[in-house]
Amino acid sequence: MAKAKYHLLLCEPVNGEEAERIGLVSLCVPADELEEKAIEVARRLAAGSQPAIQHTKLALNNWLRAAGPAFDASLALEFLDMTGPDVAEGVAAVRERRAPKFPS
Repeated sequence: MAKAKYHLLLCEPVNGEEAERIGLVSLCVPADELEEKAIEVARRLAAGSQPAIQHTKLALNNWLRAAGPAFDASLALEFLDMTGPDVAEGVAAVRERRAPKFPS
């Protein structure tokens, strides 16, 4: 949570390697190796115990469903933020290549 707060609150960019390191993505590979790695993972999953894989996926998805209300609130707040005056200032700052000046 601490890393998520840091990156979200400060809008810090995250490259693929850092995203993998802090758990935002499960795997990061160079673009030229992507298809080969995807096929390798798919083959390993296809060769595994299907009931075990299905039950693990079901159990993990239940955790995600439990987080649904928090996600809904997060999404609603994000939409509210995208309708306020800060959006115009942010866009202007990017276009003018300057730091934004948000009101306190």
